[in-house]
Amino acid sequence: MPQIVSNFLGHVQNFSRFFYFYSMNLLELFSQHDISILIILAIASLFAGFIDAVVGGGGLIQFPAFMILFPNSTIPTAFGTNKIAGLSGTSIAAVQYAKRVKFNWKLLSITAVTSFVFSFIGAKLVSQINVNILKPFIFFMLIAIAIYTFKKKDFGSISTKKLTKKKKYLYGLLLGVIIGFYDGFLGPGTGSFLVLGFVALLGFEFLEASAYAKVINCVTNVSALYVFISQGNYILEIAIIMAVSNVIGSVIGSRMAILRGNAFIRQLFLFVVCIMIIRYGYDVFFS
Repeated sequence: MPQIVSNFLGHVQNFSRFFYFYSMNLLELFSQHDISILIILAIASLFAGFIDAVVGGGGLIQFPAFMILFPNSTIPTAFGTNKIAGLSGTSIAAVQYAKRVKFNWKLLSITAVTSFVFSFIGAKLVSQINVNILKPFIFFMLIAIAIYTFKKKDFGSISTKKLTKKKKYLYGLLLGVIIGFYDGFLGPGTGSFLVLGFVALLGFEFLEASAYAKVINCVTNVSALYVFISQGNYILEIAIIMAVSNVIGSVIGSRMAILRGNAFIRQLFLFVVCIMIIRYGYDVFFS
């Protein structure tokens, strides 16, 4: 018994030393950055986590903020750092939704696995196909989506389709192929497109669609994050700040979405679609 206690205390002491050393290293890394930049990035990440938890599209805020504040960073480093933060917030949001939404696990699995596979295919094709070819199509499609959602007041407010199991799984497969490929090939706003797909194809309410989107987002992000981390494409101290802020925003966003329901999510969905229209409009007409 004394030997067990002694071993246990030894492990505690070793862990304490490791934690102290690691904390001091992080503090040293934090001190290398301007505090005002870290605060601005934390606020942007919090807002991104909030938006992402409700309807997706947080990366449209978080990624540009990172690139503006750290202009010397490479694109892979920016993606890797942002993925760590994004996955942290999305995972928390998925847990929050799972407590309130009853999932069809077979449908979720089919869509998630298909998205995972086709995100790899999309990523592989990035270097072989000019991504700018698709941007005008996406730009005009987003305008059509915004007009349709604005005019059709009940869009996503109630469950509208009673599909057979076969059709439901087929649409889930189709959604996984399209959105998975888009995620790997282009990326921005994947969560919002997932929400749109579940509402338009499967007739989900916005709240239910957001819940499914969060889980699938987690799956598709894990593989990409593994690649970025294994290649060292991330800034640890920045990723930690962004992740903590993103998680806080995600908790607030998911709880507010559950509390306020489909009407609130619909309004935020329109807001994110408008941001995406501006983003793709800039790429199409000015870049």
